Amino acid sequence: MPDPIDFYFDFASPYGYFASLRIDALAAAHGRTVTWRPILLGAIFKVTGMKPNLEQPLRGEYLTLDAGRIARLTGAPFTFPDSAPVNGVAASRAFYWLTDDHPEQAKLLARALYHAHFAEGRDIGPADTVAEIAARTLGGLGIDRAAVSAALQDQAVKDRLRAETDEAVERGVFGSPFVIVDEEPFWGWDRLDMVERWLATGGW
Repeated sequence: MPDPIDFYFDFASPYGYFASLRIDALAAAHGRTVTWRPILLGAIFKVTGMKPNLEQPLRGEYLTLDAGRIARLTGAPFTFPDSAPVNGVAASRAFYWLTDDHPEQAKLLARALYHAHFAEGRDIGPADTVAEIAARTLGGLGIDRAAVSAALQDQAVKDRLRAETDEAVERGVFGSPFVIVDEEPFWGWDRLDMVERWLATGGW
C-alpha cells in the first residue's frame, strides 16, 4: 500500500482552502490517502524571515485579487474574510485533539472551519467560535462546546501542534498548501496539477 500523501496547510491560507477542496479526490483517483497536517505559518516565518502575504506591499493586493479569481475559476464558495490573516491556533489545536482517534472527523472539522472562514467570511480565530463550529459539526460524536474549549487549553494538544509545526520545518515545509508525495515536495495550490501528473507517472 503506498504511503499517504502529506497535506500541510494553515487555516489562514486561502490557497490552503482551495487545495483542501481537491486534495482527497485527487489522491483517491490514484489509490492514495491523505494525511492532513495543519501548521502555523507564523512560527515557520520566523525561520524563513517572511511575513503574511497580506501584510506585504504589492503581494497582499495580488493575493486578494488572485483568491477571488481562483474561486471564480473553480466555482468554490468564497468570501474574503475581514479577519484575514486569521490566527489559526485554536482551529489547529482542535484538529489535533481529534485526529488520532477520529481522523475522518478531524478532516470534517477542518473542512467546516475552512468553509466558515473562506466561504462565509467568519473569523475562526476565537476559541469560542472554533468550539461552536466543532460542536455543530461533530455533535454526533457527543462532542460539545465545553469539551472542545477544554481541549484547546490541554497542554498535550498545545505540544502536539508545536511538534507538528517543528517537524514540518524539518521536512522543508515553508508555505501553505504544501504537499509531500513520497518525500517529493510541492508548494502551492497551482502545483496540484503537477502532483496529479507525478502520481499518474511515478515521477520524472
